[in-house]
Amino acid sequence: MTEPAFYDFSAVTIDGKQQSMAAYKGKVVLVVNTASKCGFTPQYAGLQTLFERFGRRGFVVLGFPCDQFGHQEPGSEAEIAEFCQLNYGVSFPMFAKIEVNGKGTHPVIQFLKDHLKGPDGKAIGWNFTKFLVDKDGTPLQRFEPQVTPEEIAGEIENLL
Repeated sequence: MTEPAFYDFSAVTIDGKQQSMAAYKGKVVLVVNTASKCGFTPQYAGLQTLFERFGRRGFVVLGFPCDQFGHQEPGSEAEIAEFCQLNYGVSFPMFAKIEVNGKGTHPVIQFLKDHLKGPDGKAIGWNFTKFLVDKDGTPLQRFEPQVTPEEIAGEIENLL
């Protein structure tokens, strides 16, 4: 049996539709666990800037809201979507709220954590942990929350 690939997974979008990661084949993907009431929340602006800058060249940001850290994503999917749009003009794909640690870890995140460890091993330590996936679906790099989207721009540029 072959190991699952990034494109074998799917997730529910923020508006309730099932979305296969295969839709992003051939794109450089940045998967981010997000939160609306976090000290790192302003990174939404940088993520949107990256998406606007590189989107036409085959780059996409995938936002996965998570409420596991300090109850910093308490809202419903509709509230999260509205917050992101109104405050940061987010137009990149956002998904339904998920768990990133523990028994309920979403399969997309588990796959990425299995391939890219951080300072706490596989565990995600806080919101806005970022995973960079290349055009072939290979997880390449993990960035901790303190690493800003602007600091990742060069890595993305190199992959496009």
